[in-house]
Amino acid sequence: MTSEHTGRVVVGGAGGFMGSYLARRYRESGREVVTIGRAGADLSWGDAIGIAAAVDGAALVVGLAGKSVNCRYTAPNRAEIFRSRLETTAELSAAIAAANTPPALWVNSSTATIYRHAEDRAMTESHGDIGTGFSVEVAKAWEKALFADPLPSTRRIALRSAIVLGQGGVLGPIRTLTRFGLGGPQHDGRWPVSRARKAAGTAHLRGAARGQQRFSWIHIEDVGRIIDFAEATPTLSGPINASAPNPVDNRTFMATVRRVLGVNFGLPTPRWMLEIGASLIRTETELVLKSRWVLPEKLQQAGFTFQFSDLEPALRESFDRG
Repeated sequence: MTSEHTGRVVVGGAGGFMGSYLARRYRESGREVVTIGRAGADLSWGDAIGIAAAVDGAALVVGLAGKSVNCRYTAPNRAEIFRSRLETTAELSAAIAAANTPPALWVNSSTATIYRHAEDRAMTESHGDIGTGFSVEVAKAWEKALFADPLPSTRRIALRSAIVLGQGGVLGPIRTLTRFGLGGPQHDGRWPVSRARKAAGTAHLRGAARGQQRFSWIHIEDVGRIIDFAEATPTLSGPINASAPNPVDNRTFMATVRRVLGVNFGLPTPRWMLEIGASLIRTETELVLKSRWVLPEKLQQAGFTFQFSDLEPALRESFDRG
């Protein structure tokens, strides 16, 4: 499915998984697309004149730029995660503020990780509890930068995205692990946490024990459809949960992956093994152990219908294309 809207689209952070998909999607629908990125894009970050010219007269700006959080949360990486989001968001904001004909809509990426580790109930825009720790502080600062400047002619949406499924993305490593027999649930458990990591907010503290952590997700096609819907729905603004309406727990997610891939068994992975593996591949266990339980309240109240509301069809489409 492609967008039915018209007008120029400016995509900041077009080299990533979501950005490259959206740029292609808009071009296939016949829209003019201007991309901003570090390499291989039409414009580079820091090119204030070029970005201002692209934004002036555009119909839609989509901001997605930021260093991947799939890394170790060292001090340099933490600084770059903040800088890459806040500086690029500020550049887009400045360009919109200076435009003679500002865009009607600016959709900027955020993350459903802004909510607390939730095992007791789902988080919605109206009844969600903001969490604590490094990842939450990143999300809060990112949204603050989006809404910092007065932009009276431009509606702004912070897209609090759950884990995005689709061709590539997070599913490549999961497919490999599952085919090697490691596609069981990820179990939390005891693990020593240093004072420094606690102080930095980067330590995952013990949560659900045996694959019960919630897994909120969304298919990338629905991300595109949500932005289309937002263009056509002027009442939508502020934070919006971009998450399918039927999240599952980790155990169910991994069992569905195995079923879709035709793998009969999957060994569970305990916390100690996850910590060692995360250290070796330079990532963090929070990415699989935090319970993200998010529902798309505002979208459903506005009448949005998901193309992929259930996990198994979303996985089958993603793996078939992958």
